[in-house]
Amino acid sequence: MVKVERLLVNYKTLEEFKKFKEYGLQELSMLEDLQANIIENDSDSPFYGIYYGDKLVARMSLYRIDKKFDQYFEPKQDYLELWKLEVLPEYQRKGYGKALVDFAKSFGLPIKTNPRVKSAGFWEKMGFQPVKYDVERDRGENPLVWYPEGVKEQQN
Repeated sequence: MVKVERLLVNYKTLEEFKKFKEYGLQELSMLEDLQANIIENDSDSPFYGIYYGDKLVARMSLYRIDKKFDQYFEPKQDYLELWKLEVLPEYQRKGYGKALVDFAKSFGLPIKTNPRVKSAGFWEKMGFQPVKYDVERDRGENPLVWYPEGVKEQQN
């Protein structure tokens, strides 16, 4: 069974993140996020990952957004924003990405993500769907959302 864990905000994690950037996925690199968030090892980290042995092979950022900023879900509520989900190339198609998404879903809150190019098929398999595009709200992004039971798209 795959175990998703909150990543510690420390220099060891920073070194693990550098391995992802070396694989050429710079647009998904969390190095800048981590460097901006390094305070103490025990601070609440928005980063989650999966280790295979002692190697970090998959990771994501997960942020809880207060319902006062909710422009996507009905009824208005806190929701999760899932960013930068990435699995190292040699570990892809082994269920690690699905495990991260399932972990995010386990909070029972709606989820918003902005998929990278060519990943729409993955997100569709995970039950995410596009929202009606709103120029003011989405600003060039093409968000996908996941609705837990009893939640639907906000009608503006």
